[in-house]
Amino acid sequence: MTANPTVNSVESLRVQLLEVLPDVAGIVRRSQILVVARVQEAIARRGYATLVLAGGSTPKPLYEALATESLPWDKIHIFWGDERYVPADHPDSNYRMANLAWLSQVPFPADNIHPMPTEPSDPAIAAAQYETEIRQFFQAQSEEFPAFDVVLLGMGDDAHTASLFPGTAALAVCDRLVTVGEKSGQPRLTLTVPMINAARSVMFLIAGANKQTALAQVFAAEADPTQYPSRFIQPTGELWWLLDQSAAQGIIELKTE
Repeated sequence: MTANPTVNSVESLRVQLLEVLPDVAGIVRRSQILVVARVQEAIARRGYATLVLAGGSTPKPLYEALATESLPWDKIHIFWGDERYVPADHPDSNYRMANLAWLSQVPFPADNIHPMPTEPSDPAIAAAQYETEIRQFFQAQSEEFPAFDVVLLGMGDDAHTASLFPGTAALAVCDRLVTVGEKSGQPRLTLTVPMINAARSVMFLIAGANKQTALAQVFAAEADPTQYPSRFIQPTGELWWLLDQSAAQGIIELKTE
């Protein structure tokens, strides 16, 4: 089922699309199709594609599905939207999850994998290092926000996305590509709001009834984005919301009131 499939904003030329799928498997199938199409289009246009990965349980089966694809892996570069400040082999590492599910299963060149660094003792140094890596990759000037082809995002039941949590200082960072987020006093690395919004395509993958309350605020006519950070995500390119029926129930009711 598709709800409100296409909304065009005339003033910004942005495209927002909302699709409701039966379950997580439906989200995985649909996102796999969308990601592969956009990767192939980017390679055809520019000779390479850039994909930003998310952590969490919902993206993992997508990564496992992408590992079955026959794609020109040497033309695809992988980045991350956020990372817990733990070693790369830690069970909580977003890099580790994606590597086990997908990246180590296909012949990616090592130079095409760009994990967030978590070795420095100061997370701010690590954030600056990752920003430098992104700028050097895109050959971007200091004032530019380069455009990733696809950014995958999840959303917590508090409406956070990446490591942009409600009421935290990271939400206000507008002059950097990467900053330090935090949850319960624990540092994390995260792309900033304007860095995510520079993307050509952003895809939220959201499942579970526990997301209904947050989604209702994200889609409400008025709400404070500092308390519901996913509201900040309004990319220059297209914005996809891929929801399962459990997560979408409150949105459907909201749109029919």
